[in-house]
Amino acid sequence: MKLICYLSNGYPSLEESAKIAGIYAEGGCDIIEIDLPSRDPYLESEYIAGRMASALSACDDYERYMENILKIRAEHPRVRLIVLCYENTVLEIGVEKFADFCLNNGLEDLIFVGLSDETAKNRLIERGMRVSCYVQFPMHPEEVESAKQSNGFVYMQAKPGPGQINPEYPTLADCIRHLRESGISREIYCGVGVSTPEDFKMVQQSGGDGAFVGSTVLKLYNKPEELKATIQAFKRADQH
Repeated sequence: MKLICYLSNGYPSLEESAKIAGIYAEGGCDIIEIDLPSRDPYLESEYIAGRMASALSACDDYERYMENILKIRAEHPRVRLIVLCYENTVLEIGVEKFADFCLNNGLEDLIFVGLSDETAKNRLIERGMRVSCYVQFPMHPEEVESAKQSNGFVYMQAKPGPGQINPEYPTLADCIRHLRESGISREIYCGVGVSTPEDFKMVQQSGGDGAFVGSTVLKLYNKPEELKATIQAFKRADQH
């Protein structure tokens, strides 16, 4: 199963984030979810939003962020990259320019958030981008249908919040089974609440193709050895 670690592009600096990507790779991370920091990351936690704001205060040139993504890709060709980007950021860069950048550099997979409508998303899909679709734990029929119609991986909520359990699909394994029985053959990556190797193992046992790990690794940026060891511990959980 794939271990997907979130990387704050440009935090604490572009150079340092590239070094941290190297630690991710050394630890055994399979996929890096790398962002283009948004000027209005209204869907993020205060923690992530603060990192984006700090990055942009140090460098507000998206060209340099895109260059950093290419640097990381070149230095760690074994590690796949998934780009996380807000609609407001793509519109600032330019939809066509952003699509050209991604498609010309093998970065087809996109987590695209903060949509005002479907225009930019549909254009990116027309250009050949694979846009992920988020499905919450309650398994709302409209979200399952949207996932069926999407062309990217399914981002499945790994753990339910209060009152989110659907009695028809009470466990993550039940949710994933329902998605598969609905005809979805694309990757199902699970995130939100995956903070320990035990959580990672739970996703693997539930039938997930990968799991996102965020704050657990983000909080270790200033402890490189512990960061590497933590990533290795997640990978070991997949082997037992």
